[in-house]
Amino acid sequence: MSTTVPATATAADPGPRAALRPPLAVAWLHARYQFVETLRVPIAVLGNMLFPGLALLFFVIPQRVVADDPVAATAAVGQLAVFAIMSACLFTHGAGVAEDRALPFDGYLRTLPARPGPRLAGRVLNGLAWAYLSLIPLVLIGTVLTAATLTWTQALGAVLMVVAVAVPFTLLGLTIGYSMSTKAALAVTQCTLFPLGFAGGLFLPPQMFPGWLDGISRLLPSRAARDLVVQVTTGAEAPGLAAPVLLAWTVAFAALAVWAVRRDEGRRFH
Repeated sequence: MSTTVPATATAADPGPRAALRPPLAVAWLHARYQFVETLRVPIAVLGNMLFPGLALLFFVIPQRVVADDPVAATAAVGQLAVFAIMSACLFTHGAGVAEDRALPFDGYLRTLPARPGPRLAGRVLNGLAWAYLSLIPLVLIGTVLTAATLTWTQALGAVLMVVAVAVPFTLLGLTIGYSMSTKAALAVTQCTLFPLGFAGGLFLPPQMFPGWLDGISRLLPSRAARDLVVQVTTGAEAPGLAAPVLLAWTVAFAALAVWAVRRDEGRRFH
């Protein structure tokens, strides 16, 4: 006797066919849904995409000594690119996840037979997409109005570095989003992003820091990401601790994210 799948499945009730989809397909569905949800808030899109470019326009380009020097201009664009990636990841996974958890639809999603892995993967894909999109205005402004330049090899390295920078801050964002309420997550995200950005040398080059601040800065994930991005894009040698520091923070944030997700599941469903 053959079994047929009902043809009445809808987007709200996908029916048995959805259970047969592979995890990658389910993750892609979640990513697409979350991407469209973000598009429905234009101010969030504009803020995420325009702020780094405006910072370059107002604070770097008027300094012609920096803007007209290919190495200095490329480093400045790289620093602000790290900030753009941090902002996209922290707001998408910090404030965004906390807001989603407060909605009834999130509770409904958890009752579906799919495991939480594809849903988390969808969130990561969505955040990574916005990280890349946030760089478009910044790169365009830097290309047109400064002497910043990249070889094809450096450009490829920069594209790959987006993922390396996004991973730890995605994990940090998930920790915030799954452990706090919407209002608390928004405040903590803002209070995390800007101090990390300043102390990490994303607004001012670390060469301008006093010795004590430079020592602290070298232990931060934002500074490690900044140094590695500048090395890839300009050839300037990064401190030897940059890669180990970024890796250590990635492992620490991964442990915190796993704890926050499991804590949230247990608190809400056991």
